[in-house]
Parts: sequence; structure tokens; C-alpha cells
Amino acid sequence: MDPITSAIILGVAGNFATDAIKAAYNSLKDALTKKHGQDSDLVDAVNKLEKTPDRDDRKVTVETEVKIAKANDDAELVKLAQHLLAQLKEQPGGIPSINMTVSHVKFAATSATGSATISQINDNAPAEDWKR
Repeated sequence: MDPITSAIILGVAGNFATDAIKAAYNSLKDALTKKHGQDSDLVDAVNKLEKTPDRDDRKVTVETEVKIAKANDDAELVKLAQHLLAQLKEQPGGIPSINMTVSHVKFAATSATGSATISQINDNAPAEDWKR
């Protein structure tokens, strides 16, 4: 997951445990709003995630809108996201985990750094779908 999406999701999930986290989150959101507009789909997705932070579809929408807006091409936004992630990492317990449920995926590939745990994988596809 890209740094901006991660920072937004984790910032919202962290419930602004400290004033520093809240300030870092607000700086990132303010910069997103300034660069992409209050009425942009990206800012709208962030606002909706704030209202319902446990909904996986909202997290996926934020990630999609970050990609569409090419927000990760903006060095200032990435720097603000990295600062927020650093603030989250410093809190007791470190960075909280992100839990997402992805359904109806037959094959997937991704690239990232860090660690991940994959559990509860269920294959409900008919056997003929897996024949070569």
C-alpha cells in the first residue's frame, strides 16, 4: 500500500492518540485539500473514511482515489504522509495493523516492504477454474 493511503488509514484508525498525530494528520489532509480541492473525489473519500473508519470499502476507495489523483507523485504529500507514519510508529504499540477483506480475487500480485500476515484464505472457486 502506498504511503499516503497508509498514513490516512492508520491516522484515522489511530483515533488521534496524541496531539502530534492529530497535527500530522491534519497537515496531510489540509495539503490534500489545498492541492486537489475540497470537492475532489480524493478528499470526499477521506471524509467518508473518517465517518466510517472500519469499512474496508472506504479504505479501498481512498487507495483508488490516491492513485487516480497521482498524489504519490507529489513529494510534499509523501513527506507529510511519512511524517504521520513516523508519529504513529512512535506511539506505544507502534503502528496499528490494517485489516482489509478482499473478495472474489482469483490471482493477485503485489510489491511492498515490511511484513504481512495472510490468514483465513478460503477458495470457493470450482475445481475446473484451477486446471491448466
